[in-house]
Amino acid sequence: MGVPTEIVICGAGVAGIAAAYHLAVKQGVRNVTLVDERAPMSLTSDKSTEAYRNWWPGPDDAMVRFMNRSIDLLEQIDEESKHRLRLNRRGYLYVTGDSASVPALVETAQRAAQMGAGALRIHAGSVHDPEYIPGAAEDWRGQPDGADLFLDPALIRRRFPYLNPNSVAALHVRRCGWFSGQQLGMWMLEQAKAHGVRFLSGRVEAVEVVGGRVQGVKVATDAGTCMLATRTFVNAAGPFVKQVARMMEVDLPIFSELHLKMALEDRLGVIPRDAPLVIWEDAQHLPWSAEEWTALAESEETRHLLERFPGGAHFRPEGGAGAQTVLLLWAYHLTPVEPRFPIPIDPEFPEIVLRGMTTLVPGLAVYLKRLPKSYVDGGYYTKTQENRPLIGPLPVEGAYIFAALSGYGLMAACAGGELLAAHVMGAALPTYAPAFLPSRYADPTYQRMLVEWGATGQL
Repeated sequence: MGVPTEIVICGAGVAGIAAAYHLAVKQGVRNVTLVDERAPMSLTSDKSTEAYRNWWPGPDDAMVRFMNRSIDLLEQIDEESKHRLRLNRRGYLYVTGDSASVPALVETAQRAAQMGAGALRIHAGSVHDPEYIPGAAEDWRGQPDGADLFLDPALIRRRFPYLNPNSVAALHVRRCGWFSGQQLGMWMLEQAKAHGVRFLSGRVEAVEVVGGRVQGVKVATDAGTCMLATRTFVNAAGPFVKQVARMMEVDLPIFSELHLKMALEDRLGVIPRDAPLVIWEDAQHLPWSAEEWTALAESEETRHLLERFPGGAHFRPEGGAGAQTVLLLWAYHLTPVEPRFPIPIDPEFPEIVLRGMTTLVPGLAVYLKRLPKSYVDGGYYTKTQENRPLIGPLPVEGAYIFAALSGYGLMAACAGGELLAAHVMGAALPTYAPAFLPSRYADPTYQRMLVEWGATGQL
């Protein structure tokens, strides 16, 4: 028969932990087992930039409403835990040096405001401009939401003097920032365990399905194989979610990309410690000297370094007062891959990212004279085509999924766990719930919409 368990959750990343937290703490389920062969929060959940935003493009406002709800819950936990999350609201700053890109930036800002991201304030260098309130470095309370759009280059240079002096527009999105993802995960796990959640160290080897319904989960542990008798199974296996779904003969419309990040010690203080998360929107060619360009062009192995790289290079400071670390990220190669651990590190990544970042912050070029030692890690963005999560029931009765969080798992965990628990318990669902159902792909109208989806909000 196996050990009776009301609900089994596969995966102890932030998604699985959030699901366990909402089921046990908020919904009162007393017999939840969380299964993972690794320590909680040890894979992709541990490698995030820990940032959050309510700024999401798309054909509707589902992601904006979903993230607003998740940020509401993050703020509640930060309050309840006495600021344990170290949540701030420094914002995201989207910057362009291309005049041709400004109309699209303006349209994006206006549409996001209409979708519920907050009011748009335009700063064009006029005496009639609204007041601009710089973000507080270490807290979120009392900070504005919405966005401030700078269309006067002189204003950009005055407010953000470290940026490329040729920047022509900058959009400071305000209900954004970062927090301690590890503290969020550990706080929810502590609360879940206090409400009866059991963590089982082991690997899910099989999901027993009889007559189209979940009946049990087979787990391999150091002590041997055990069977958990359950009629409710949640697949929150992060980068391994596709393999776990196949145990129930379910094929998920997802794929994975490897995303790396680099930690640089900014010993010269080029980037202010109170800076927001800053994104360079423009595609670019890496800045090489004439001699370097000639040398790179001579070899087939290095010629790719002369090609045009996509936009999206971004950075943020890491650490409190006295710290010097800056996190640098740039997803310049997005070929789908099969997840494997330890993750492969591109040896060219540090120099490519640092060179590209000098376009955004010219002062960083001082480090190109002698590349400083940096630390590179990363994780997998497991995602759907349109970059929206999968949250809800699967075709097998009693099986649910909370996955495809594509690099935004920490910021989405609270609302996603709440939504997953509502599905499992048959509780009232929020209006954005249908946008994340796995069954949405069976809708011909949705399939047609995917063809013309446009921007997906990935960084």
